[in-house]
Amino acid sequence: MHPTIATTSRRSFHFSGETTGMLLGLAGVVIFSLTLPFTRIAVRSFDPAFVALGRALAAAMLAAAWLAWNRAPWPPRSAWRPLAWVALGCVVGFPWLTSWAMRSLPASHGAVLVGMLPLATAAYAALRGHEKPSPAFWLTAAAGTALVAGYALLQSGGALHLADLAMFAAVLLGAAGYAEGGKLSKTMGGEQVISWALLLSLPLVAPAVAWLVWVDGAAIAAAGWQPWASFAYISVFSMYLGFFFWYRGMALGGVARVGQVQLLQPFLSMAGAALLLSEPLSLSNILFALAVISVVATGRRTRIQA
Repeated sequence: MHPTIATTSRRSFHFSGETTGMLLGLAGVVIFSLTLPFTRIAVRSFDPAFVALGRALAAAMLAAAWLAWNRAPWPPRSAWRPLAWVALGCVVGFPWLTSWAMRSLPASHGAVLVGMLPLATAAYAALRGHEKPSPAFWLTAAAGTALVAGYALLQSGGALHLADLAMFAAVLLGAAGYAEGGKLSKTMGGEQVISWALLLSLPLVAPAVAWLVWVDGAAIAAAGWQPWASFAYISVFSMYLGFFFWYRGMALGGVARVGQVQLLQPFLSMAGAALLLSEPLSLSNILFALAVISVVATGRRTRIQA
């Protein structure tokens, strides 16, 4: 084969760092998209606090094994503050608030509110000085967020409830964890970031889970296979393995840009809710999904300065 043809063939299958980051981010979003449906199944039988903190404890055990297997070094002193934000936002705050909200909100409704995360993540990254999105980026991010927020208001009859406010608080905490973790992943790697954040949360999580088991152990033990299977998914995938893809994607493609992929998550979650919970998937859901996909495609082409 001619050398020029061989070189061209090899290059045709090569993805840029930004494209690879977008694809990894999409894989993380697909994993995260089933979190709310499975959480809603779990909180039917378990206390929301047990679902949120118990999944963090289970994931922390996996993280300890991964760190020991890879002989990972201790994080530098400068990394502990960002890791604390990841622990607060992604390990404790977001899971706890969303678990509580799923007691009263349909998974599809909560999923739409999670669509605010990309704009919140980009805004947090900009305020912290990590990235400087262009005005065009802010316009596309605001348009996508307006779509999902407007959808939430339509579904709730034009008024927000206490569970809605809990979801918005979860979004703010999750955005901080995503942005700090995405930046830290550039130097530590996404696997180490989520692993150390989980271990950092252990002094709070372990005693709380022990107390919850002592208080409500009989009900926990009596739960059927569906709640336990749901709990296993959000512990292994939502709380741990999904971040391998998500943080690595943000490290390669940038926090703000890869974060826009998460605009697709509400609609993937709706599909999961329809499949797992028999929640209706209407034509309006599909139309909103198409509109958001177009916004994500536009946002990907805007300029973002690191």
